[in-house]
Amino acid sequence: MLSRPVRPGRAAGLAVAGLAGALLLRQLDPNTPGGVLPPCPFFVITGIYCPGCGTTRALHALAHFDVAAALAMNPLLVLCMPLLVWLLADMAGWRPAALVTLRTRVVDARPWAVVVIAYAVMRNLPWAPFTWLAPGGVG
Repeated sequence: MLSRPVRPGRAAGLAVAGLAGALLLRQLDPNTPGGVLPPCPFFVITGIYCPGCGTTRALHALAHFDVAAALAMNPLLVLCMPLLVWLLADMAGWRPAALVTLRTRVVDARPWAVVVIAYAVMRNLPWAPFTWLAPGGVG
């Protein structure tokens, strides 16, 4: 049983946007130097990896069904993808009553702030195993 009706227009819009993004990332390679897709501005300015560094390359790898390469670019993003898909479905109106309590906990920003800040710090530490968190999994 759903706690609210699915909004077909919103669901269709999210599906079209996701498909368009996937098709775009299948065609454009963010690994190409001087390509159309820009590098991370935070990294360019500071030389420090932000929590999002490697996201475009990870999504490009996922668009090519290369999970290992995606994990090497941004493991947090890849591990959170099922959760992100679920939250997008929730935004479209798909909200099973059994998941409402879980949703309340997942959308609480406080634990996510701790996770993202810890991830940002750890992926910049210069020794293994933390170097595996850097884009490209150097180490």
